[in-house]
Parts: sequence; structure tokens; C-alpha cells
Amino acid sequence: MTRDFRWLLVGQTTSQFGAQISGVAIPLLAVLTLGATPFELGLVTASGTVAFALIGLPAGAWVDRWRRRRILVASDLVRAGLLATIPVAALAGVLTISQLVVVSLLTGFARVFFDVGYQSYLPSVIGKDRLLTGNSAMETIRASGQIAGPGVGGWLVTAIGAANVVLIQAGTYLASALSLLAIRSREEVRPPAGESRLWEQIREGLAYVARHRLIRAVAITSAVNNFAFALASAVSFIFLVRTLGLTPTLVGIVLAVGSVTAMLGAAVTPRLARRFGPGRIIWLSLAITGPLGVLGPLAQPGWLVLLLVLGAAVGELGQIVYAITSVTLRQRIVPERLLGRVNATMRFLLMGLFPLGALLGGALGTLVGPRLTLLVATGLIAVSWLPAYFAISREAGNLIPDAADRSTVQPNQERGDHDRSRGLPGVGDDEAAGRRGGDPQR
Repeated sequence: MTRDFRWLLVGQTTSQFGAQISGVAIPLLAVLTLGATPFELGLVTASGTVAFALIGLPAGAWVDRWRRRRILVASDLVRAGLLATIPVAALAGVLTISQLVVVSLLTGFARVFFDVGYQSYLPSVIGKDRLLTGNSAMETIRASGQIAGPGVGGWLVTAIGAANVVLIQAGTYLASALSLLAIRSREEVRPPAGESRLWEQIREGLAYVARHRLIRAVAITSAVNNFAFALASAVSFIFLVRTLGLTPTLVGIVLAVGSVTAMLGAAVTPRLARRFGPGRIIWLSLAITGPLGVLGPLAQPGWLVLLLVLGAAVGELGQIVYAITSVTLRQRIVPERLLGRVNATMRFLLMGLFPLGALLGGALGTLVGPRLTLLVATGLIAVSWLPAYFAISREAGNLIPDAADRSTVQPNQERGDHDRSRGLPGVGDDEAAGRRGGDPQR
């Protein structure tokens, strides 16, 4: 593990720990302090992702032009400043749902640049031959923060108030910015050749995703997952607090349990990829764990809350394995000059659905209740693996080398793709499936 990659791990572990704490605090702030309805909570969630639909595609073109570390640092600093306004407003007694929506919207714009830039920057730090190991290590350490984060967040909400807990996340974004500044690796920036217009550059990224059979199939699978998690995001905390009667501390503990399996899943992903094949494990991880996620909405007050814990734990395991292997696939096979735009296209396709899903989840939760809404969401997740299965099953051999394989792998591509190169859903989202609270790295 290189010095620069260690700094990257330190920053992301810190910011993700803060994000997990805030991922519990903000929904509880809306539900308990501001009395948010399912629709209002869905609006807060949707506002955090609408930026992907508005600027997701041009952000990719800009990331391919600029130095990515500078983009990441600026994004962290902007988010820290915006989040700090929440406890200030709470202290002044003027905090409203409207402010949560505005802060969520503006931090979402910064997050677009961070997510696209991060996925494009990682190969420069660790090298393409170690991406699977690097992604696995990153997720293992981040998941360890997720174990303690929700539990600590729930306890802190009780101890110091939800608004004040958000200040912790602002501090972790500052720590992430400092860790990025400590990285010494030089990245090579290759501006698009000629005087091509922004739309032409965006179209090139869109065309790559549309033509590449594997990337296209993974995009569909991830989009179904993200839409399902968006539906659930509007009602998850209402289900936990009002239907199951859990206290903020118990909410944090329940969410933390799922993170234990996420950490274990991240740690064993390279081994699973070697055992089952790095292509097969992408869809197999969801095919096995997805149906068990339906247990979560069947939970009842009392000991049957264990159904929720089991569904969330198994779901987290499958989602983390899927996320690591599917993103590694993209980072390895997409040409460097297109990586920012392809990452942005993927984020646009996936996260662009999230605001719609969150609003629909809020409306559905109001009409039929949180439990039925969660059943719809988990049902979608249970079948989301099918597009990836049909595409990957047509490929021969391994698609992603394991950590010991330093060779270059070039999976089959569709005609015209001429560039070759080397479970209970909650608030928050990742490319793979909207894992709770935090800034996704997928």
C-alpha cells in the first residue's frame, strides 16, 4: 500500500464516518424535530441527488479537462461550509425543512464533482493493475466506520441534538480535504483533442456506455437498485421510528449491524472474485442476497425486528461485493481519456432517477404506508441482477483480474466500441444500490 493511497484511505474513512453519523442525524432531525411528513422527507432526499440530473453529464467532461485532486478538495470544502449552516440555524431557532432542502441541493452539486472526480482519480493513485484490491481496501475501511457511525450518530442525536451532529460531518469533510492535499502522485491531464464542443465530449461518453454491452448491462442493474433505494429513502426512518417504535439509539444500532457484513464483504471480495470469477460474482452477489432483503419490511415491533436486521445485513453484504467488482470492471476497461465522462454518464443515469424515486416513494408511502412501499423497493432489488447476468454470462473468461494478476484484460466489446484499454434500504445512495448515509464512491 503506497503512501498516497494511505492518505486517500485516511481522508475517505474520516469523511465516511462523519457521513454515517449525519446520515442518521439529518433524517431524524427532519422526522423528530421538524415533524416531516413522508413527502417532505422524500423531498429532502431528492434534493440531494437532483444535481446529477442537472449537471452530471457536463461534470464528466470538465473532470476530464481539469486536475482531479483540485476538484475533490474544492468539493470537500464547499460541503463542509454548507453543512455548518444547519447547526447555526438550529441554534438561532430558524431551522426549517426548506433550509434542509436547500443545503441538500447545493451539497449535491459539490457531490457530483467529487463522485465523478474520485472514481476517475483513484487509478492515478493506485494504478489500474491494483484496482480490485484498492477498491476492496477502501470499502473495508469505510465500512468499519459505518459500523460505529450509525450507532454513535443515534446516541449523539439523543445526547447533543441532531442539528449539532451535522457539524461533525462538516469537520470530517475538512479532514478529507487535508488528506487529499497530502497526496504527492502527479496525475496526467489530457484535454480532449482539438476544439471539440462540450456537447460533443458528453456525447462520446454517452455513446461508449450505450455501445458497450457489459457497461450498459451493469448500468441497468445499478439503476434498478438505485431507484429502489430512492423509493425506500422516503419511508425508511419513518418505518423504523413510527412503525417499529425504535428509539434514535436503536435506529443507529440496527443500521450499524448491516455495516458489519458490509465490512466483511469488502474484505473478502477479492477472494470471492477468484473463487467464482470476477465477472460471475458481479451478478451472483445480488442474485443470492437480493431476495432475502424482502425480510426487512416484514419486521414487527418486538423480537421480529430481527427480520429487519437480517434483511439489512444480508443486503449490505451483496451490495458491497457488487459495488466493488462492478466499479473495478469499469475503471479497468474504460480508456483513461474517457473515464471521467463515462463515470459521469453512469452517475447521471443512476442518480438522475433518485429524485424521482424519492418523491414517488414519499407519495407512495402516504398512500399505502411505509411497509408496502418498502416491499415494492425490496422486490425490485430482488430481480435487479438479471440484466447483468445475461450480459456477463455471454462473456468468456475473467473480466476483472484478481490482485495477483497484473496483466491487461480486454473484455469483448460490441462492434463500434473501438477504444480498448488495458438490506433494508435507507437514506443515502451508492451507485450500486444506495447504501445508507454517506457519499458513495461507486
